[in-house]
Amino acid sequence: MKLRKTRTLPAIAALAAAAALLGGCDSGTETAGAASTATRHYGDIAFEPCTLASGQGARNVQAQCATFEVPEDRAAPDGRRITLNLAWLPATEEGAASDDPVFFLAGGPGQSAVQVWPQLDPAFAAVRKQRHVVLVDQRGTGGSNALECAPPEDARDKVPDADAIAALARDCAEAVADRADPRFYTTTDAIADLDAVREALGAAKINLVGVSYGTRVAQQYAANFPAHVRSIVLDAVAPNDLVVGGEFARTFEDAIALQSEQCRKLPACAQRFPRDARTQLGSLVARLKDAPVDVEFRDPASGESRTGTVDADTVTGLAFMFSYMPQTASLLPLVLDEADHGRYAPLMSLSELMGRNTSGSMARGMQWSVICAEDADRLVEDAATRNTLLGHEVARMFFAGCAGWPHGSRPQGFTEPLRSEAPALLLSGEFDPVTPPRYGERVLEDLPNGRHLVLRGQSHGGLALGCMPRLLGQFMESADAKALDTTCLDTLSYVPPFTSFNGWEP
Repeated sequence: MKLRKTRTLPAIAALAAAAALLGGCDSGTETAGAASTATRHYGDIAFEPCTLASGQGARNVQAQCATFEVPEDRAAPDGRRITLNLAWLPATEEGAASDDPVFFLAGGPGQSAVQVWPQLDPAFAAVRKQRHVVLVDQRGTGGSNALECAPPEDARDKVPDADAIAALARDCAEAVADRADPRFYTTTDAIADLDAVREALGAAKINLVGVSYGTRVAQQYAANFPAHVRSIVLDAVAPNDLVVGGEFARTFEDAIALQSEQCRKLPACAQRFPRDARTQLGSLVARLKDAPVDVEFRDPASGESRTGTVDADTVTGLAFMFSYMPQTASLLPLVLDEADHGRYAPLMSLSELMGRNTSGSMARGMQWSVICAEDADRLVEDAATRNTLLGHEVARMFFAGCAGWPHGSRPQGFTEPLRSEAPALLLSGEFDPVTPPRYGERVLEDLPNGRHLVLRGQSHGGLALGCMPRLLGQFMESADAKALDTTCLDTLSYVPPFTSFNGWEP
């Protein structure tokens, strides 16, 4: 069989382009028309039936879809207008709908709320019995005038540097100039859109559910429109003063250390992997920096034989992406051990698979609009990250597009902590590599009616885990996080590492 040669994107490019943001998993969702064409009104907005359909195994979700116009620049209301993409998930119990809907806020920056919904819908089963759920593709994402910036075909297999990323940003800004001014695609612009949608729906108060970067959106909305907030749920919490992307090197290092510590506590794991994952990963990265390896592997989709180059960035990129979920993190020690013994094919195949699954999951231009306006000027390199696996370079490359991307600025007080009396439920994964539990603890300090749950053995995003869907529904009904009986979460546990490709020890 003919061999094909490939080179995976390095970790730095993957971080800047896809999964290494504060986003969750992408669903690859498309919106398709449903058989019925009956128009339904929610407030002043006319909705048409639609199906939110995923191509990655999640179920199809019947919904109502609409568009909603807003001024691109609210300081120039007579100027260009842009169209927001909306979806409405009606309450499932007929006649029981409350008048305070749930607004779900997606991660990223750059993820589409409408596209990711089919994966998350089961987590909201209890919530949807009594409440409508509203999805708004944040301006610059999904169907809301998306600012997507893909590299040219002839550059996609090349290792980008800061100058190449800045050039891509300049070219992309020029390409969208006839329909978008990137300066007006910030979190501040987005929360004004959310409030305009809320008002058009006729909802006096709403419940905010933000995931990852969506927790920043939720906090900013609650700070600026407190009278319209009934409750807040923050899953994978990003404090307002966090420099998005600025602490990845340290938080990833901490997550790897915690995973290794758990392995040491399990006799079968400690015996199978005598070197902790951090030491093994560091050794492998150092070796491949000096001598990248050409390897033959099986294409994860077709099974076709291919050849590719494994380098240090391939390893750190895969390790970082794996750390987002405990199920994939449990594979890491075995894959590293195989590579340490010169067997690189599993690592290469998995790197290809993860790269494909995350490709296109974020609107990079919108991402730049957010981070260049809100975070870039606050980035300060920490000397302590110099010797980490990701090092300084990951943050530098993360913000490299700002040199070529027109961007606005954040308003005064943007980085101040949210101080709110609103009932709040905060969730963190014990091993989260980008939004660790200490972030949730910081935000909780100024939320007197809040409660922070740390999900044992879990990573990034917890709404769908264990009994959380039921607890989420109970919180929406009671608006009292402190009264929740959370003992059902005790069933969540650490996912032990695979000791072979057949699985882990019983």
